[in-house]
Amino acid sequence: MIEARDFLDAARAQGIDFFTGVPCSFLTPLMNAVITDPATRYVGATSEGEAVAIAAGGWLAGRETAVMFQNSGLGNAVNPLTSLNYPFEIPTLVITTWRGEPGIKDEPQHEMMGRITQDLLDLVGARRFDFPTEREQVAPALAAAVAHMRGAGGLSAFVQPKGAIASGLLEEAAREVAPRVAVRDFGSPGAPAPRRFDLLEALQPLVPESAGVIATTGHTGRELFTLADLPRNLYCVGSMGGASAIGLGAALNSSREIVVLDGDGAALMKLGNMATIGAEAPGNLTHLLLDNGLHLSTGGQATVSANVDFAAVASACGYRFAARANGLDGAREAVAEALGVPGPRLVHVRVSAEPVEGLGRPTVKPRDVARRFREHLADGA
Repeated sequence: MIEARDFLDAARAQGIDFFTGVPCSFLTPLMNAVITDPATRYVGATSEGEAVAIAAGGWLAGRETAVMFQNSGLGNAVNPLTSLNYPFEIPTLVITTWRGEPGIKDEPQHEMMGRITQDLLDLVGARRFDFPTEREQVAPALAAAVAHMRGAGGLSAFVQPKGAIASGLLEEAAREVAPRVAVRDFGSPGAPAPRRFDLLEALQPLVPESAGVIATTGHTGRELFTLADLPRNLYCVGSMGGASAIGLGAALNSSREIVVLDGDGAALMKLGNMATIGAEAPGNLTHLLLDNGLHLSTGGQATVSANVDFAAVASACGYRFAARANGLDGAREAVAEALGVPGPRLVHVRVSAEPVEGLGRPTVKPRDVARRFREHLADGA
């Protein structure tokens, strides 16, 4: 058994000082130590996949990161680990518990995952390291894990068994509840919904050149690339629903403005991201939700967005600015006003599903997109 402080000190000595995750009883000592430590940043996520995306955003903003969760949540993390971390070669340290370890009595829902945890980590490309059980093993284990992350640009993983870390106290400040802002409406309700491509073109001059722009997967990223391929752009090629969480991780670790171009289907898939954004309240995050009511890039199947008031959801989650915008003029006005006040800010715009002829695809490899984006955020920081 080791002390949580031993592990945390060794992680920080290797530069890992940004943690995010979802609790597990096996993780309690380590998670409590991370939360209590004033020199370490922790963000509690609503899902394991969200935590992976938040950590990716933190790395893009220059931090070394770790994600922590129960192995039952490893299934939730598989998508971003394989479609975000893998193509972009974004390193992170995965610390997952070993519920359902063979030979140790546990609840029935952990039995299957307990048998396949190590195999699943292997399948997603993580390099596994033995969890240290003695104090003298901790520093070498963390050094080896981080060396792999930096050398291969990939995932390192520890599987933490039951009782591996001694219990400790939790000192966590009560979180203040943000006042709920009134949702504002911009533009004429009868204004025609613009094409998303035309809207992106109209909004480009409003976004500061120094900002980081994160586009959700599918046509949104392709349209942004077609308009102008810039180092400030991050085109999510997978990890559907993760763009706003990536934006949160980046905004919390950068002084630059971060603008997320989200879609209705993606936002609905990870609606819990909005609760975390509202709670963490980065003042430099703008969340633009471009809603065509469809999963357009997969054949035009309808989403349920017509039944959802995203601006009201944002207000209820603690965003500091929430607006509905109609038409190009309404969108311009709403975004210009949003960027002039502290965030997080959400602007919901209905867009048409009219296709864009000759729509391109990003020609820059995801690895290079991620690294030039990271350099862009670091320039002048």
